Amino acid sequence: MSISKTAEKAIAAYGGMELWQSAETLEVEVNAYGWAFTLKRRPFFRRVKIIEQVHTPFSSLTPIGRVPGISGILDGHDVRLEDKTGKVIAERKNARQYFKIGRRLFFWDDLDMSYFANYASWNYFILPALLMRDDIEWKEFEPGLLEARFPQEIPTHSQVQRFRFDRDNGRLIQHDYTADIISPLARASNVVLQHSRNTEGLLYPSERRVTPRGPKGKPLKGPVLIHLDIHGFRLRGKLT
Repeated sequence: MSISKTAEKAIAAYGGMELWQSAETLEVEVNAYGWAFTLKRRPFFRRVKIIEQVHTPFSSLTPIGRVPGISGILDGHDVRLEDKTGKVIAERKNARQYFKIGRRLFFWDDLDMSYFANYASWNYFILPALLMRDDIEWKEFEPGLLEARFPQEIPTHSQVQRFRFDRDNGRLIQHDYTADIISPLARASNVVLQHSRNTEGLLYPSERRVTPRGPKGKPLKGPVLIHLDIHGFRLRGKLT
């Protein structure tokens, strides 16, 4: 496994390779709001709990919608809803194929949101682990700038994405992608506004803002598509 200098610095900034290789799950609480919710007629996220597997695209978000206790779960490209007892109450195989046409241009149900919110958060929050994956093709264009080419097996926004890190401290600054399931024109910039440390001292991006990306690749000031506040960031595994 060959890792670029930029990736090495980023992994070190966020806890180190040993920590992320040994981690099994990640738990966070998230507040999220913005036009992406409003346009799809979705409620905002208020202190939702997300549990993710670090090395496999699996994520559970509770509550996924307006009904308390209902979890939306991503398992690869499949999604399902579970109640408080773990009973499956709805499921959809290969969920991505359903976003091409129809009512999803105007309205997302809980299964649609389960797919989008879970794959997006999984990609965002376990980034140090993504930098170590052999199935993602990473290319360093210049110090601090990486381009990723994702395989079809990983649910994500778009096959090609760019990540900009601080050259000095390795912290993520900006993540650029196209939200393909929304539109081929949904070019977005996910900007990190703030970093925090959890109770164990682990550094993580704690505030993010997603806006459209301008023609020159710069994030526009608005509209704010998604604003994320991340709390309670905790890795669990062999070292915790």
